[in-house]
Amino acid sequence: MDGNWFEFVAMQGLQARSAFYVIMVPLKFVPKFFKFDDESLPATLRAQRTLNKARIPQISRYITENPHEYIMSSLCACIDGEVKFEPSPISHNMGKLKISMDATVLINDGQHRRAAIEEAIKAKPYLGDETISVVLYADKGLKRSQQMFADLNMHAVKPAQSIKLLFNHRDEQTHITKAVIEQIPLFSRFTDFEKSSISHRSNKVFTFSSLHQATKELLCSKSENLSTENAIKISTEFWQEVIQYIPGWLDLLEGKTSAFQMRQEYIHAHGIALQALARVGNILLQAHPQDWQKYLSKLIHVEWSRNNLAIWNGRALVAGKINKSRNNLVLVTNHIQKILGIPLSSEAQRVEDLFINSLQVSQHTTLTEEMV
Repeated sequence: MDGNWFEFVAMQGLQARSAFYVIMVPLKFVPKFFKFDDESLPATLRAQRTLNKARIPQISRYITENPHEYIMSSLCACIDGEVKFEPSPISHNMGKLKISMDATVLINDGQHRRAAIEEAIKAKPYLGDETISVVLYADKGLKRSQQMFADLNMHAVKPAQSIKLLFNHRDEQTHITKAVIEQIPLFSRFTDFEKSSISHRSNKVFTFSSLHQATKELLCSKSENLSTENAIKISTEFWQEVIQYIPGWLDLLEGKTSAFQMRQEYIHAHGIALQALARVGNILLQAHPQDWQKYLSKLIHVEWSRNNLAIWNGRALVAGKINKSRNNLVLVTNHIQKILGIPLSSEAQRVEDLFINSLQVSQHTTLTEEMV
């Protein structure tokens, strides 16, 4: 600080024929230095969205739980007040940025990071001496600030769940799933690691995110007592056993069918089936830890064809399309359990009874309309 000015070492750049600046700010100054629009203002008078307070502890925990690895992108803010840039003798783009103490520095992008930083410093005060980069623009009024927020977020695209999981090396379950896929040729050849949904032209059948979720369900309640090596071993053995009894899966490896054809014709080529199979596997691993394999041989009796509407309409298909709702997952799991002779839990039976009753009501209504 210098007199009535805040002073920062800064880089000056040029965008849209206007100067902007990049500075480094200690985290402990972030909550005090950068203001956030009053949430009580109507949306038309604010320069950014209201805070989603549920996100703040998530980001804060990320920082405090990964103090040697956390990373945060730059904050973006507007300065409403007097600004001076003094170039250094070495470079006209490097120098000192002076911001009047009377100026308001308003965040355009990064309000959740700002709030999370404040919480993180309370938990670990030493983090306050670390820094974050800030991109600063001269304020040109509310209309320009709102347009800046829209421009910054217009082209933002969230990465697919599959690739987010693939790149997350802190997640033990991700490590387990990757190891399982590597050991099973069907999965290693026909898994899409980047996308969370399969396009019509894709030569893949499974997504990394669906296999990740399914394997997580398989190990649910067991993983706490399992070493990583044993978790990988059990998961690999389970999926290798299942593959033997699913029609068409081995045909893929032998080139006798295509991924596109399988997705078009079979329920088992979709994530809901993987997850349902994993749930059944979890029940077997807990109830029959020594001989769970013998129950899976009955999977050959499951009729997986999407054309079999008597089984799958309403259970896995809604208006002819695969539906991944929680109830549909329970219903698909129920069907597999019944084929394998595994009793349903009280909650699963409740969902099944509601489904059967709804079918009966629908059939009765249809019959009545036909008679009329």
